[in-house]
Amino acid sequence: MSVFRMLFVCVFFAPAFAQTAPTLSGDFRNWLNANGYAAYDFARDDLDGGSFGGKTTAGQAVNRRPVIFVHGNGDRAWGRTFGQTGWRASRDAFLAAGYSEAELYATTWGPANPALASLQYHSYSYLDRTRAFIEAVLAYTGASQVDVITHSMGVTLARKAIKGGGGNDSADGGTYNLGSPLTARINTFIGIAGANHGLASCYFTGPSTPTCGATNGFYPGYMAGVWGPYSVSRFLTDLNRTTGFEGAKVYTIWSTVDEIVGFGGLVYGRYTARINGQDGETVYSETPYGHFNCKDLTTSVQLDRLGY
Repeated sequence: MSVFRMLFVCVFFAPAFAQTAPTLSGDFRNWLNANGYAAYDFARDDLDGGSFGGKTTAGQAVNRRPVIFVHGNGDRAWGRTFGQTGWRASRDAFLAAGYSEAELYATTWGPANPALASLQYHSYSYLDRTRAFIEAVLAYTGASQVDVITHSMGVTLARKAIKGGGGNDSADGGTYNLGSPLTARINTFIGIAGANHGLASCYFTGPSTPTCGATNGFYPGYMAGVWGPYSVSRFLTDLNRTTGFEGAKVYTIWSTVDEIVGFGGLVYGRYTARINGQDGETVYSETPYGHFNCKDLTTSVQLDRLGY
């Protein structure tokens, strides 16, 4: 089995839940359609748990900074299966802590199919979609700032969506420019189990799959003796060239027993889940805090980082 099938094809399943899957509210849907966002299909009604968020009525107050959640590769906004739970645990915990559904938002950016995980990369379409969703939530809620909580590939997607600027995706339209940074609109950014400096598994495959691509993937480069790494993914190189653009405060949550990242979380001696210039981190070194549970079992840490 390839490393990416192993990463995302889950053999452990949570029991069936009777809970109805959330989705975007009617008010948010109407607003999206009236304000030029219909083509993005943020609701993702083709999926169970394809999205959530929005006011119950147009006049509902938004009292806390809205939170935008960005899931990882092969996942979805909200799910029922281990490895595809999305932000189910976080949404439940945040609602219990006093947030309203008008303050919690997520959409599914990919196919939500673990079997297709190795084909996903930082495409222009995914970056544009992620950025547009952040901009839409800001405009819809009228908030001056939002908080962004991300997991796995969602970390690097959201970081570039916020950073803005140019790139090139030869398979998806060629040269693009996402626009100016959104930094001033982001209060707190949390990156959970991200691969900010590449995936160690790509050591062995090389840049042979879209996910491990040397242009827009997670290729960590190669070493020449003690020198290097060389030829690190252009996308990651650009992303890590500057610091502090993710928001006013930047935190990470990660584990040295992450079964997806592997190798103790190290990529050429660097912990890949760390974001350059971060303000703090929460690190785990034993089970059950693996790749997915670093998200699902850390809701209290997420709330604490946001000041609640």
